[in-house]
Amino acid sequence: MSNKSKQVPTVAYSESAIRNNLSITEYCRTSMAALSGCTAGLLGLTSLHGALFYIMAVTTLWLMILYKAGFATWNKYFISRKSLLTSGIFGQLFTYILCWTFSYGMVHVY
Repeated sequence: MSNKSKQVPTVAYSESAIRNNLSITEYCRTSMAALSGCTAGLLGLTSLHGALFYIMAVTTLWLMILYKAGFATWNKYFISRKSLLTSGIFGQLFTYILCWTFSYGMVHVY
C-alpha cells in the first residue's frame, strides 16, 4: 500500500450551533414574509405579480444569507445550501398571504 492515497477529512458539526443558525434563519424568513406581504399588499400586486414578488423576496433573502455566511464558506454554518433555500417556503407563504390580504384590504378595498 502506498501513502499517496487521498484521505478524506472528517467534518464535525456542532448540532446546537446548526440548530441556532437554522432558528435565526427561520426568524428572518418569517420577518421577510410579513414585510414582503405588506409591501405587496400596499403596492396592489395581485395574482402572478404577487407570486413573483414572493419568489423574488425568498431568493433575495437566500442570497443575502449566503453573502453573510460567505459564498465560499457557507458550509461552516449550514449543512445544505439547497435546504437553506427550500426549507419553510410554503410555511412562510401563509404568513405572506395573511399580511398581503390585510394590507391590500386596508388600502385598496373600498
